[in-house]
Amino acid sequence: MAEAFGWGALGTGLLIGSVTFELIDEALKYQAVAWVAAMVLGGAAVFTVGDWLLERRGGGDRKDATGAQAEGSPLAIVLGSVLDGIPESFVLGLTVLQGGVSVSLLAAVALSNLPEGMSSSSGLRQAGWPRNQVVTMWSVVVLVSGTAAAAGYGMLGPASGRTGALVQAFAAGALLAMLADTLLPQAYAVEGVLTGSLVVTGFAVSLALSAV
Repeated sequence: MAEAFGWGALGTGLLIGSVTFELIDEALKYQAVAWVAAMVLGGAAVFTVGDWLLERRGGGDRKDATGAQAEGSPLAIVLGSVLDGIPESFVLGLTVLQGGVSVSLLAAVALSNLPEGMSSSSGLRQAGWPRNQVVTMWSVVVLVSGTAAAAGYGMLGPASGRTGALVQAFAAGALLAMLADTLLPQAYAVEGVLTGSLVVTGFAVSLALSAV
């Protein structure tokens, strides 16, 4: 599991880079800095409120690998996992509007979700969830994430005008909040002081890919 979270920290850095170079940078071409900043904060606020509500209802330990989910609400755990998957899936759909799926973003989503899925599934099994219930939960997450990706593709991109730029900034803020709330704390719990270097390495790789 430790190795997996090492990849998760690397994926987090890649995602931060993707947000910077493929969302914020593009949005700033069509909107003023103040509007972009406001929408980034708005996206982060919406995700944070949703995460807070679900945590109060028993979904705060949805990614725990030790079985702490046994103390939480099954519905809140499922909804929390769905909430985590929406921002990155939405952003992935948005990048298709820019001419194709972003390699760095796709790699980042895969690297960050692998440890998430492994940790959460392990914890749910230890909490007494039957295998078919765990599989059903992840099937729901995949379905909603796919829908979010389709919605991201269907929304206006920055090339469509000022509104599209604001949509990208909002999605970027939600994604950054998700990284800070769910991925980084768990990566640090396993990797300790190496987490920072792994995140920066991922960011550097994203920078290199954006220049290709």
